[in-house]
Amino acid sequence: MKDLSLHILDIVQNSIRAQASLIGIGITESPGENQMIISITDNGSGMSTEQLQRAADPFYTSRTTRKVGLGLALFKQNAEMSGGSFRLESELGIGTKVTATFGLNHFDRPAMGDLTGVLLLLIGSSGETDYVFKHQTPSGVFELDTRELKQTLGNVPITHPEVRKFLKEMIRENLEQIKISE
Repeated sequence: MKDLSLHILDIVQNSIRAQASLIGIGITESPGENQMIISITDNGSGMSTEQLQRAADPFYTSRTTRKVGLGLALFKQNAEMSGGSFRLESELGIGTKVTATFGLNHFDRPAMGDLTGVLLLLIGSSGETDYVFKHQTPSGVFELDTRELKQTLGNVPITHPEVRKFLKEMIRENLEQIKISE
């Protein structure tokens, strides 16, 4: 995958397949430590010990529609190639947490990509799944909780064109405000 936002999308899709009703996406950029940490947590079905041990193997997948599972393996590889690390934790019946640490300024760290578009896609197609997103930089914090958003909207669907337009601008503006100066 060419950018980190697509990795996030891929892992969140795994969480959705694991029947998660709440997915947390956290991004912390720490220039002083030269780190970017991306974590994705869910309350889905979790993995057995055997599945957990094999999950980052590109030749393993729990899906029956294909024989390889490159998402976690590529995410891990990208983290490690940028001088970072990868951690996968899961408990059957409880959920899963994926944490990847990247060298923030490392040449091999993929670009973030269209994070606004990915968040908008996830929120718009959420169905029964809720998201808690938090992006933190030295310039500030942007948090978005779809449970609060849905409560505020009441009977107005989150997929309404005006709501989507508002969300797109709101997400873009907030991410721009906390962006680290280059």
